[in-house]
Amino acid sequence: MDLLSRLSLFKLTLLLTLSSLVSSDTDVLAEIPRNFLKLAKKPELVEWMVGIRRKIHENPEIGFEEFETSKLIRTELDKMGIPYKYPVAVTGVIGYIGTGKPPFVAIRADMDALAIQEAVDWEHKSKVQGKMHACGHDAHVAALLGAAKLLQEKHSNDLQDGTILLVFQPGEEGYGGAKKIVETGLLDNVQAIFGLHVSVRIPIGTVSSRPGPFLAACGFFKAVISGKGGHAAIPHETIDPIIAASTVIVSLQHLVSREADPLDSQVVTVARFEGGSAFNIIPDSVTIGGTFRAFTKESFARLQLRIKEVITSQAAVHRCNVTVEFVESSIYPVTVNDKDLHEYFTTVAKDMLGEEKVNEMAPIMGAEDFSFYGEVIPAYFYMLGMQDEAKEQMASGHSPFYSVNEEALAYGAALHASLATRYLLKNQPVMHLSAVKENFHDEF
Repeated sequence: MDLLSRLSLFKLTLLLTLSSLVSSDTDVLAEIPRNFLKLAKKPELVEWMVGIRRKIHENPEIGFEEFETSKLIRTELDKMGIPYKYPVAVTGVIGYIGTGKPPFVAIRADMDALAIQEAVDWEHKSKVQGKMHACGHDAHVAALLGAAKLLQEKHSNDLQDGTILLVFQPGEEGYGGAKKIVETGLLDNVQAIFGLHVSVRIPIGTVSSRPGPFLAACGFFKAVISGKGGHAAIPHETIDPIIAASTVIVSLQHLVSREADPLDSQVVTVARFEGGSAFNIIPDSVTIGGTFRAFTKESFARLQLRIKEVITSQAAVHRCNVTVEFVESSIYPVTVNDKDLHEYFTTVAKDMLGEEKVNEMAPIMGAEDFSFYGEVIPAYFYMLGMQDEAKEQMASGHSPFYSVNEEALAYGAALHASLATRYLLKNQPVMHLSAVKENFHDEF
């Protein structure tokens, strides 16, 4: 056999060997999420996560007041021997698993509750008047702590290098807690961050997301329209702010129906109208407020500008004065999922749940301050199903009748652990083809 033939045979042998190694590595990686799910479904871990979730549910705390929730998290991290930084952004906690060296990957849970009186009558009902975990953040914390337990007890020694950050974030519900986390600089070296939200819209054991824009940019506005009050029987002696506010509300609806491209999804909703205290008295002032949403920065900025113009102009037509305020902490950018991370997430989730349980969904007009992470780090946010299709439809988020299917905790913990572990393994400093080629080249 001549030299050229021997070289060709060697190249073919090398190619087949490397293909075999890659196939073997792929099989090993595919087992990671399946193994994590088996561990997460063990009764003792499920019972522990359920207990954590119920403790938090009984003692809800709204944004930047999550002191007891944070204390519970730190206590559990101490028991696991996981180091952490506290306080971060007032009440936040960031735990660290691994070597403390790069690559760095983060998994996040929000901690805050809502100012809602719980209407679900059950053993672990909220003990705090007027406050409730009505959006599943108690489940998010429990699932992330479950992932921490899986990672620390089972796989902390498997990583040759790399660090997983456990981000327990305060103030998601209109407070922009994620922005404050970003501003601390503690995530500056993080290469990817993952977050989840439990969902009553998709079945238990399934996940759903999409690449690119996923959740809308969001803002809140408030306007105080002031006129001149008086007796309802002599309206000509008054300057009626109720009429002015009514005209404002109708005009605001035209911003979407007559000014926005029908293919560019936008929302303007007035959800607050306060004014007057009697049937026969025209009040001095009226307060209105609401939300506006869009899927591009340009559309969002235009809506914000036009909302102020419409309110100011319509109030002036009716001889009223007005102040318009945009609640700065409520302004969230578009949540955009990194396209490479979408492919990665889909692969991991399919390995764990099966191809039929991983779905792509349409964009949602809801908003999330997870969007702030995506502005500075490759980020990925997904929905974790918890609807039991054999039972009646669960109440939606921000409802006083909201509840959590606690079977979802195991799936959340396993996905958190799998996404973080495989990401680090995928990005380990290993000997690549170039090094292999160099070694073989030396032999010739």
